[in-house]
Amino acid sequence: MDLTYDWVVGFTDGEGCFYVGINKHPEMSAGYQVLPEFRIVQHKRDIQILYALKRFFQAGVVRQNNEDRYELRIRKLESLEKVVDFFEKHPLKTKKNVDFQHFSRVIRWMKEGKHLSKEGLIQIAQLVREMNTGNKPQAEAILQELQSTG
Repeated sequence: MDLTYDWVVGFTDGEGCFYVGINKHPEMSAGYQVLPEFRIVQHKRDIQILYALKRFFQAGVVRQNNEDRYELRIRKLESLEKVVDFFEKHPLKTKKNVDFQHFSRVIRWMKEGKHLSKEGLIQIAQLVREMNTGNKPQAEAILQELQSTG
């Protein structure tokens, strides 16, 4: 299955997710770990699309997400940089582009090491709080905790 740039953009607009998790991790210098990922979930009958996207991006893992759902998940920072490069050259058309812009900023900051400082984590949590993800309450709680500690 050969995928075109336009097809990948349209499919991602409908089915993709740019997600940034922030988890407590006492062994990290700032006490938290930032976990960005690009994900696309599909019913098992369409798993071939996930493998085609994996080949297209030359990255990621296809694995079971739920009973009859599978996902392509890209987490490795250097692979996410390639994903960001692609969508900067071939912009998303829907409101998902706003999430992508936040996501790409987090990837750049991580490459610069900003996620390793309290100040950088605050900036990341502020962006995550604005993204269309289910972890807004978690990002808000982490942001409050970081801002309350001296």
